Amino acid sequence: MAEKCTFILGGARSGKSRFAQELAGEPGSKVLFVATGEALDEEMKARIDQHKKARPQAWQTLEAPTNIGQRIEKDVSDAEVVVIDCLTLLVSNLLGAEPDYVEAEERLTGEITELIACMDKLDASFIIVSNEVGMGLVPETKLGRIYRDLLGKANQLIAHYANEVYFMAADIPMKIKGY
Repeated sequence: MAEKCTFILGGARSGKSRFAQELAGEPGSKVLFVATGEALDEEMKARIDQHKKARPQAWQTLEAPTNIGQRIEKDVSDAEVVVIDCLTLLVSNLLGAEPDYVEAEERLTGEITELIACMDKLDASFIIVSNEVGMGLVPETKLGRIYRDLLGKANQLIAHYANEVYFMAADIPMKIKGY
């Protein structure tokens, strides 16, 4: 079973990624950073480049937009800590343009089940980052509502599994579960 699982939630630009990197340890630590984002346009490419520059160069990076549990098991190597940044983009990657809710929920549940099974098999500690999107207005579009609901479900599943859960606001971590 995962040595420890820490889940970090918060809004956009709340300091989640920075806090996750801080928790992951010293720059020389054996860390596998799992990036779920894809550079599908220039703006996203610039964001990804900015995130890469903020990480210690010694960390191994795994780009895995989906199937992260399987990919981590295959590429974990000697990592002591696995940082997954982030569930927000993972859910987006699973959705597609016009999803059927039932099929999308099945894909998501399978993905999270595989991730939890992966964490149960490995001795590494895990730090998982996600956005909290359930505190705002109800999205105007069907796709927006499906996305919000599925990310909320993914967040719930990981929060139940995690030993510790933090909520970030204005770069301040607030522990809401754990020791």
